[in-house]
Amino acid sequence: MAVETYHWGNTILPIILPLADLAIRLGLSIRVIMRQRQYGVTLAWLIVILLLPFLGAIVYLFFGENRIGETRASRTRNSLEHYHKWLSSLRNNAQINWSKLDSALEPIHRQADALIGIPALDGNSLELIEEPEKIMRAIIKDINAATSTCHLQFYIWHEGGTADEVIGALIRAAARGVTCRILVDAIGSKNFLKGEKVKELRAAGIRVLESLPAGFFKAIFVRIDIRNHRKIVVIDGKIAYPGSQNMIDPRFFKQDSGVGQWVDIMVRIQGPVVEPIAGTFISDWFLETDNEKVSSRSLEEDIEQVRSIADIRPQPFSGDIPVQLVPSGPDFTPEAIHNLLLTTIYAAQKNITLTTPYFVPDESLLTALQSAAQRGVDVRIIVPKINDSKLVHYASRARYESLATRGVSIMLFTGGLLHSKTITVDDKFALFGSVNLDMRSFWLNFEATLFIYSSSFTTELRQVQRRYESQAQPLDLEIMARRSYVEKFFENSALLIGPLL
Repeated sequence: MAVETYHWGNTILPIILPLADLAIRLGLSIRVIMRQRQYGVTLAWLIVILLLPFLGAIVYLFFGENRIGETRASRTRNSLEHYHKWLSSLRNNAQINWSKLDSALEPIHRQADALIGIPALDGNSLELIEEPEKIMRAIIKDINAATSTCHLQFYIWHEGGTADEVIGALIRAAARGVTCRILVDAIGSKNFLKGEKVKELRAAGIRVLESLPAGFFKAIFVRIDIRNHRKIVVIDGKIAYPGSQNMIDPRFFKQDSGVGQWVDIMVRIQGPVVEPIAGTFISDWFLETDNEKVSSRSLEEDIEQVRSIADIRPQPFSGDIPVQLVPSGPDFTPEAIHNLLLTTIYAAQKNITLTTPYFVPDESLLTALQSAAQRGVDVRIIVPKINDSKLVHYASRARYESLATRGVSIMLFTGGLLHSKTITVDDKFALFGSVNLDMRSFWLNFEATLFIYSSSFTTELRQVQRRYESQAQPLDLEIMARRSYVEKFFENSALLIGPLL
């Protein structure tokens, strides 16, 4: 009589695995729904979780929630307490006489102030620099003249060309006693952090720190795609360079990507707003180091100690331009920059022009742009014709036809990868900084944006935007209408996960 062998794996596993998968999907779906995030983000995560057995759950656990780790959360709470206390001291500095400005600007300022706590500061001078070579030369010149501190913060630092000349200038500055600090994103600058130039910088006594360290094991405990996307240079606490350019020479960066050279813009600032820019850098710096901790005395004493370490002090008037710094990120007021962009679009009465390399708006921004065009506002969006991200390329194209048929002008820039992030409104005020028009910049990245309440500066920036337009092709709706079913499928599929890009 044959002995029957009982293989439990052949009978139990086919039952357990589907039940486990179902339980995981339902459990995570309920968790996603109960977190009450934006509709598009919630829907995108539900699609990932429900359509990808087990894999969707793994992706969500790694990237679905803004986990920054207990150690960093503790440091962040301590840092923000100091940061907010210090911000309150800015209220008596360089106050603006709003009666001399357009009445439509003050409500925008009030909203930004309520969300972030940084008031607009008067008395600044701003110099637009729109060519990467000129940007780097200006930074090198100021480093060469530095007498106390050089602070540089970038998402990407890439060796080669004028970026190496900046390193040379920093090494020379350190040799004459200038304190130099460099903060770069751990993922955006991973190759630089492993390269020879970092060794040269550290050998010269220059501190180089990685922001938001990442790795396989760290990914188990923290969300590694939360990145520090800010681009800031502060020299002697007196001169600041915010904007969109990373520490790269476009001639040496991503030359094989097929998108051409990156096109960027920065602004050189002197005046009272340099103080909060310098404070934002040093706040990020202290989050990544234990070696320059402030004391455990009163907040006022600690703030004075930080000011001394970081060269932060009130700056005299240097011009007549009111500027408001709006730093954003998941540990600050997560909805701040998104809400302010909506207000900016709805405030437009005559014209609004936006430039961005990554355009994946959510439904609320899409509606705001369409509504502006429908009420007669001249709405122009300038984006690269060819993008370095295929997913972003398809997700963006999925929105073009809807926008264009409602009167929004879509301009496809052909002069390289347009990386400038600028907005001009009614020739009255401008937004300028590192924020892209996508959900990642709004909700996940640490960014820095300037709200500039000046018709003269806005006019100058609008001239730059017009130069971009001269190198752009208007979207052809007839060609869009003839694209294949396969192209439309790719676009709409990318759009489904657009909130996660």
